[in-house]
Amino acid sequence: MATWREAAVTDDAALALLTEYFSARAQEFPADLGEYRTVFPDPAQFVPPRGVFLIVEGDDIAGEAADIGCGGIRELPVDGDARRFEVKHLWIQPHARKRGLGRALLAELERRAREFGATELVLDTNASLEAAGALYRSSGYAEVPPYNDNPNATHWFRKPLD
Repeated sequence: MATWREAAVTDDAALALLTEYFSARAQEFPADLGEYRTVFPDPAQFVPPRGVFLIVEGDDIAGEAADIGCGGIRELPVDGDARRFEVKHLWIQPHARKRGLGRALLAELERRAREFGATELVLDTNASLEAAGALYRSSGYAEVPPYNDNPNATHWFRKPLD
């Protein structure tokens, strides 16, 4: 079973995972949408209690302990009465998928957002990431109008937190 640890987005492990994530996204990005735009996260936005970045620890292809995924949340500007956080860079290496790790990581990010006082979570994704869209929908996220101008996104989601 996988575990996670907090990391600065500037840590070597976080940078390696984010680089792998961005590389995979660029290679798989739909050609009709243009070129994938890579934007490394601002480290200041992923520091508690305004955010957090997590590294997923599990087994690599050879069964050895390794860093196999990542994801974070960051606080966004206040929107009405809502204290809104955004899920960013939720990613599991391909060999480790279909084991519930993405769902477990998303649940942990939701838990931490609640601890930080979030009343809702939002995220954006691309239609080409069908499994991600299915994960978000089955986790209680509903599609909403765009809340940002991310050129890589085609779908935006929101989940109220209790």
